[in-house]
Amino acid sequence: MQGRLKVFSGNSNPELMHRVCSFLEIIPGRALVNRFSDGEIRVELGESVRGRDVFVMQSTCSPVNENIMELLVMMHTIRRASARRVTAVIPYYGYGRQEQKDKPRVPISARMIADLVTVAGADRVITFDFHADQIQGFFDIPVDRLLGCEVLLEDINRNLQGNEVIVSPDAGGVNRARAFATRLKADLAIMDHRRSEDAPFSSIVGPVKGRRVVILDDIVDTGRTLIRTAEAALAQGAESIDAYCVHAVLSGDVFERLDASPIRSLSVTDTVPLSPRASASKKIRTVSIAKMLSEAIRRVHYDESVSSLLSLWNSSI
Repeated sequence: MQGRLKVFSGNSNPELMHRVCSFLEIIPGRALVNRFSDGEIRVELGESVRGRDVFVMQSTCSPVNENIMELLVMMHTIRRASARRVTAVIPYYGYGRQEQKDKPRVPISARMIADLVTVAGADRVITFDFHADQIQGFFDIPVDRLLGCEVLLEDINRNLQGNEVIVSPDAGGVNRARAFATRLKADLAIMDHRRSEDAPFSSIVGPVKGRRVVILDDIVDTGRTLIRTAEAALAQGAESIDAYCVHAVLSGDVFERLDASPIRSLSVTDTVPLSPRASASKKIRTVSIAKMLSEAIRRVHYDESVSSLLSLWNSSI
């Protein structure tokens, strides 16, 4: 594997790349990725990739546009350096929340990013937890969509109390929460939030009184949805409240909101690297996806099945 497989990374999440390479027992690819004096992306490979199977790892998180351009220029460089195959490994897919035309005169930016990744030279994509399943159909190349929820499930399974109820913070996450609850043999509840002319109405449909509430979501950004769900659970008599989210975008005043909220802990994966402020938070903890991602890369490299990694999860949905 050391001779034919190469893994490179941009500047968005090098720690994850090093963890993955450690599991694969390979040396990370050498590349210079920085800026020219006017801010343009500069990429220079430090080794030959001719005839190699190359994986370019880059989360398109903040700064989103900078990280996307790094990914595109790196893939273009590797393609022109005669790599046999180029796989874009995008643990967090930026612009994924702009996946539909929900009002007039707005873009479907998730499709645009898919087109850019393909044109830049990707033969395949590996990613975690699209915000919407239809994004996979925006690509004209194979896409392996892994599930960070599987990693979170393994983590919560080690700390079960026996009185858990899994709560989806919105209607869009019900399938995810149901699969989670099924695997844990736990009850399911759903957050019902309505905006009315008089005042917003929030209530949880399901048994939360006297129970340990576990809120499951794919992305936590400003934290408003997550905290609104936690406050509704507390008002309905929840014993304790923990949250699990795959992508820790964490922007705005989310840290002040989280500190003041009834959420006891927020467990996230490392698809997005934590900022120093997030790392210092006593409520936020990280569960790594590196082992699952390295196994997916190994299977793609050897042309083995990736879907079998998710067979148990998919059978629960």
